[in-house]
Amino acid sequence: MKKLYILSILSIFVLSFSCTKQVDQSIYLVVGDQLSEVELNVVTDLQNDLKKVVNTPIEIVSEKEGFPESGTVFILGTTISNALISELAIQKNIHLSEEIPGSRGGIWAKINYKNQENIIVIAGSDTQGLQYAVYDYSKEILGIDPLEYWTGKTANKISNETVFNFTPKTIAPPKVPVLAYFENDVDELANYRGKLLEYDWESYTELIDALVRMRYNAIQLFDMLGRPEFFVRPEYKKLKPDYQVDIDFIDKMINYAHLKGMKIAIDFELGYQIHPMSADKADCWKTYKADWVSAWRYYLEETPLAKTDIFILRPRHQVWDWKYESTCGENKIDVFNEVFVVFGKLIDEYKPKAQKVLVCYSDGMEMWNEGFRPPEDWTVLWSDHGFGDFEHLPNTTDGYDFGTYMHAGYWLNHTVHNPYPNKVETIMKAMFQDYEADKFCLVNGQNFRPFLLNLEAYSAFCNNPDTFTGKDFYKMWTNRYFSNEASEHAIKSMQYLHEAQEGRKGYVEHLWEIREAVSYLSNAPIRRPGKTPIPFDYKRVIGDYETTEHAAENVQKALTEAEQGYQIDATNFYHAYILLPAQLYQDLITFETTLHKMTKLKQAFETSKNITALNEAKGLLPIAKEQLEAIYTRRASGDLDDKWKDWYAIKNRRQNNGFPTHDMLKAIEENLNKMTP
Repeated sequence: MKKLYILSILSIFVLSFSCTKQVDQSIYLVVGDQLSEVELNVVTDLQNDLKKVVNTPIEIVSEKEGFPESGTVFILGTTISNALISELAIQKNIHLSEEIPGSRGGIWAKINYKNQENIIVIAGSDTQGLQYAVYDYSKEILGIDPLEYWTGKTANKISNETVFNFTPKTIAPPKVPVLAYFENDVDELANYRGKLLEYDWESYTELIDALVRMRYNAIQLFDMLGRPEFFVRPEYKKLKPDYQVDIDFIDKMINYAHLKGMKIAIDFELGYQIHPMSADKADCWKTYKADWVSAWRYYLEETPLAKTDIFILRPRHQVWDWKYESTCGENKIDVFNEVFVVFGKLIDEYKPKAQKVLVCYSDGMEMWNEGFRPPEDWTVLWSDHGFGDFEHLPNTTDGYDFGTYMHAGYWLNHTVHNPYPNKVETIMKAMFQDYEADKFCLVNGQNFRPFLLNLEAYSAFCNNPDTFTGKDFYKMWTNRYFSNEASEHAIKSMQYLHEAQEGRKGYVEHLWEIREAVSYLSNAPIRRPGKTPIPFDYKRVIGDYETTEHAAENVQKALTEAEQGYQIDATNFYHAYILLPAQLYQDLITFETTLHKMTKLKQAFETSKNITALNEAKGLLPIAKEQLEAIYTRRASGDLDDKWKDWYAIKNRRQNNGFPTHDMLKAIEENLNKMTP
């Protein structure tokens, strides 16, 4: 009897379950019939982001397939690409048009549609507005780090209900219409996977993906085009004797950037290996004008540069990045007043709707203030001095659209970043207020990975300068990766790291100071490929003492704060971004300080012939050797994350200002021994 009762209960349960409609846990991403490739790409990114945080099927469906009758539904697109969004806008269920909120703006909304509650609408006034709306949603609601590939921060799992946990909002268009990343000095990025000066697909697509999520909407290709150093300079020829630019790869990368909604910016200088012009034709416009024009036409007719959207030109030497000094008696302002007219007409012939940008870099700013002017349809970018500040300011903007060329990183601090969100706030606000320089922002990110903080700070400011503060940005950025307590130490460490580089004295600048000390200690000139040797001179070293002491004091403080934070958050990213830069910098400064002690002792001996001073200098050599070995060891060990283990390896570093070697110390030892009476 008991057995029969149990079977009856079980039958009722099975019958009841079979009659209950299963809840559809799927997520549907509804796109329009007219969606572009860029829109499909961003919707696919949202699909992949959702897959990281929920465990339910996620399907992209077209509006023409019929509206899903169950599940969680996202409606995605613009009023142009998706008829459902257009219908919702017309019926005032959402507030969206091409003018509201405007180009590059978007919305998040929750609506009831076809008897379904809480349908999510993520849409844009245009395609870029859709992108920002989607990527902001992924970051703020799904917890996706926009820099995930570079930081290693992964999102946590969430429930399906959490995707509705947001307040509807309007995402205003960024203040600056064009925010461009400058692909410059990227040796480490090209080298760290083992193939020198070869740009792997994964690194560069991940770079572009991160930039788009940070609201960069253009990228200036430069190194990738085969910059002259790579196939002309002796250091690079020794490093990569068979260097050859990969034109097919360039074309492929341009296509990928376009797929991500980014514009391609190119400085149409004439030294790229993609089609190099002889340098001896680059310093006499009136004689070689036809060669310049012919080279530009070749770019536009025979290379992937035909796909350029933003044409950049500097009023400088068109092969090497230095001042234009005419070999045929020209006035350089007269030259470039004509050059920009000729080149502008060429652009109009091939790409009449393209944007033209003058970058007033270095002496270009002096030329502007002395009367150089391009045609009125050029946007003018004013350049910082490399560390976020300006040595020159314009006498007038003269009615031109003005923007800025800023450095998140600079070649003088290429290895260790100089974090300065507070400077981004004060300097950029002054440029916007005093010169209305808010029409374009070009940001030099050097080799990208060490400069993430400044890159995102410039992006955040250019998005909304009215709400940006360096203090709040520091807190937001560090809290994204570290605990509150560790974040405080990280901020203090980075602030001291910034103070250490006062006066534009970054890591690579200290490499030059080390060469000056080595030169004096070994009684040997500083030899530079293709340039006149610099005689050894104690006076060159004297000027480095004070700046090195200043750096040492602040780097030690940065390291102390970094170590305290690392005891709290011993993560790979804290090590890579907060602790390791301070360690690398201190290693170098410690070595330089020892060399400076030796130079003072050598000078004392030369002045007084006191053998004790000379012997003390020699006695520091074993210490210097140990310190140099420590530099090499730390750089060879690199990050804790195996993905980045060769990033700081000496073999992969950018070839600027050389690097101290054991042979240099041997030369010092031999010279000091010769000096013994």
